[in-house]
Amino acid sequence: MDILLALETNVVSVVMAVLALLLLWKIRGKQSRFDRLPPGPAPNPLLGNLFQFNMKEACKFYLELSKTYGSVVTIWLANTPVVIISGYQALKETMIGLGEEFSGRATYPLMMKSTYGYGVLATSGHRWKEMRKFSLATLKNFGMGRRSIEERVQEEAENLVEMFKKCKGSAFSPADMLFNAVNNVICSIVFGHRFEFEDPQFKSLLRTVNDYFAILSSPLGQIYNIFPRLVSLFPGKHHQLFKDLEEAREYCKREAQVRMNILDLSSPQDFIEAFVLKMKEEKDKPDTEYHLDNLVSVVWNMFSAGTETTSSTIRHALLLMMKHPDVQECVQREIDEVVGQDRWPLVEDRQKLPYTDAVIHEIQRHMDLAPIAVPHKMMCDTEYNGYVIPKGVMVFPLLSSVLIDPKRWKNPNCFDPENFLDADGQFKKNDAFVVFGIGKRACLGEALARIEIFIFFTFLLQQFTFKAIVPPEELDTTPKNSSFGRIPRIYECYAIARK
Repeated sequence: MDILLALETNVVSVVMAVLALLLLWKIRGKQSRFDRLPPGPAPNPLLGNLFQFNMKEACKFYLELSKTYGSVVTIWLANTPVVIISGYQALKETMIGLGEEFSGRATYPLMMKSTYGYGVLATSGHRWKEMRKFSLATLKNFGMGRRSIEERVQEEAENLVEMFKKCKGSAFSPADMLFNAVNNVICSIVFGHRFEFEDPQFKSLLRTVNDYFAILSSPLGQIYNIFPRLVSLFPGKHHQLFKDLEEAREYCKREAQVRMNILDLSSPQDFIEAFVLKMKEEKDKPDTEYHLDNLVSVVWNMFSAGTETTSSTIRHALLLMMKHPDVQECVQREIDEVVGQDRWPLVEDRQKLPYTDAVIHEIQRHMDLAPIAVPHKMMCDTEYNGYVIPKGVMVFPLLSSVLIDPKRWKNPNCFDPENFLDADGQFKKNDAFVVFGIGKRACLGEALARIEIFIFFTFLLQQFTFKAIVPPEELDTTPKNSSFGRIPRIYECYAIARK
């Protein structure tokens, strides 16, 4: 018996020794792989730097780190290194100069759960390039013999104006109406038609998009992205979200199936029809990227990336007009002089509205909607500034560091349209305007977002004067920080008809 006990003890000792050696080897291997990473704060052995910053104001933490360690910094999320890049020069050198090396997309678990690794937003390499190329071309081609993107936005803007008029000067919150209107623009592009706001399918899509952003922006979402398997074991709103995401995917599949049964798709009228046509063209290619999984995920990317962001920007725009009634008056005067009241504003009017254009750009810069771009991933081991960032490492481009840089802006810390005006009062471009990202992974929907923001803003300012329910000096225009971005506050206002 004693011999057996001694034998068991020896076996356990040997196993423990082997495990210790394996652990030591793994740690040393990991250290050797990461020993030329950029500098950063010392991490905790288990949790990294997680407890050193507020998840809702992570951007402030990163900005402070850049002051201490420079434009390239390493932090650790648990045992995973993340490289933070800040400042226009560093972002230009990496995202543009080394664009291919930095072009990967970090596989955030929540993104993967909603797309299964397909589509545009959460993919890398060949799949991402193919889906991005097709999506850009399709959005650009709408308008050649079909209803243009501008016409679709104008239709929704007109409906929005009518809804505001129904408030008849009473105080109301524009948040839901703006969110619904922007969602309907995407629906028109994707499905070929708009929905009535009470349509059950439309309400289901709205709820799914809304809940997705709510969880993505919450501490729950951040914890899920770091410990997905653990969080999946516990009850919470994320389980209902995953069910709703599946229902949305099934709806898109049904819409695609309807298109597949149409014999003539030579002149597609919406995004799904254009994609299905491409599927039919490449049906005999075994490695084609044109299949239902990519279609459904690209459609979800358009909803998830193009609704909350654009509607939040317009909501913040109205808030700033109430905070700065003198700016609102100048915009309205310019619209009256160039467009008048007998027709709706057109995108082609933009060049004749330099002050309005400057105001729109300054709203976006001042809002700083996405202080940190959607995380990138290194496609290969890359040397930069004397450091080596290994393949697969996550990278956070800190866009906020450029948008508030006093070297790049006349008045970076306050709302001032003169940041985009020259001495003659004409619109002045600035390369530091990186609200849509920078480099190869810049926002796919930038062109659409620019049209939407311009059309909605000018339509509303042409028809209404917006006033707050409190004096302008009491309005808080500081967006709320979240893990996802900076979201404008919910407010009530008066929309006073100008006619």
